[in-house]
Amino acid sequence: MNMDTVTPANARQKTNVRRMAQMGMLAAISVVLMLFEIPLPFAPAFYEIDFSEVPVMVGCFTMGPAAGAVIEFLKILLNFAINGTDTAGVGEFANFLIGCSMVVPAAIIYKKKRTKSGAVLGMVIGTLFMTAVGCFLNAFVLLPAYAKAFGMPMDALIGMGSAVNSHITGLGTFAVFAVAPFNLLKGFLVSVIVLLIYKKISPILKHGM
Repeated sequence: MNMDTVTPANARQKTNVRRMAQMGMLAAISVVLMLFEIPLPFAPAFYEIDFSEVPVMVGCFTMGPAAGAVIEFLKILLNFAINGTDTAGVGEFANFLIGCSMVVPAAIIYKKKRTKSGAVLGMVIGTLFMTAVGCFLNAFVLLPAYAKAFGMPMDALIGMGSAVNSHITGLGTFAVFAVAPFNLLKGFLVSVIVLLIYKKISPILKHGM
């Protein structure tokens, strides 16, 4: 019996191990990218853009929406383990949902239409969906959680928004004038970067490192 023969089971196992390693690598890169945050003039100081969704989106397009959700989860878990939490995990859970709300719809559309136009359409839909989910979760989950975690009245958080944009007078206007532009800009920037690098990186992920 030839011990060097590769069986289908062995091939699947090897593929699964490689996929898990790649997902871990992409999650680790995402955590590093979370350290580099860019403040925005139209939002309070605690809203800063990072590009941690770029490796997640690349993983989504290469390995599918389920793998993208796993990478997003690993990213949040690793960041939680390294930096801890100020919101008893509520903020991390909401950030997981917001991240998935962009990358998963984008990957589903791209899976059905594996062309550049399919990728663009997917990321446009993903960005809009992330914006809607982000506004809802920020208004009803994240901002109340942060206010409670830091012992601040909600009016103080709203005031931080009013200081940079006089149109922000409550949770609703906070979502419209700070959260929505933040997510739209982040989705746009992430999409542009992914379009620029995906074709160069995807062969490495598809055929092994």
